[in-house]
Amino acid sequence: MSDWKHLTTALGDLEEDAVWEILDKFLASNPTAEEGQAVIAACQEGMNIVGERFESGEYFVGDLIFAGELLTSAVNKLKPVIGTSSEKKMGKIVLGTVHGDLHDIGKNIFKSLAEAAGFEVHDLGIDQPADAFIEKIKEVNPVIVGMSGVLTLAIDSMKEIIEAIKQAGLRDGVKIIIGGNPVTKEACAYVGADAFTTSAAEGVKICQGWVAS
Repeated sequence: MSDWKHLTTALGDLEEDAVWEILDKFLASNPTAEEGQAVIAACQEGMNIVGERFESGEYFVGDLIFAGELLTSAVNKLKPVIGTSSEKKMGKIVLGTVHGDLHDIGKNIFKSLAEAAGFEVHDLGIDQPADAFIEKIKEVNPVIVGMSGVLTLAIDSMKEIIEAIKQAGLRDGVKIIIGGNPVTKEACAYVGADAFTTSAAEGVKICQGWVAS
């Protein structure tokens, strides 16, 4: 089955039972890793629908949280298909929602997808200042630092944190990706990051590209 629109729709409509039924049937078909990635992409599209409905006022915060948990559970269910073997570890990522922002749904989805792709993710949590990022970078020596934020004020926090990473002499050793609703090409240039994304799946692809090169 190559068309996963029904899965996208089920997740977008928050139909938990339908999502599990589709995934169970898929897992029983002895799928390939590539097919697993297609299913994750369909789930991510469903999450985009949820985001649009939240922005239009059709869904509320509770719906957003429920959808985030549903997607995280779906990704965990698919991990055996898309491969998480320690032999193909891609590298370490230090990840966190920046100071002043308490949102973690997008960050958690990115974390699940990155781990499924073979990355070792060190999640700092929410509302994290520059010091927390710097300490963790020194401790685990990651290849990538990911910063998440949903509020507009997160952009200034990202800039402040990246500036502090530079001053600590750690900037040249890491690639930095920022993600979240207010993030744009202009914001990426303003804060001094290497890349930006508003999609967790796309963010993981960017990280995979960095490691591959």
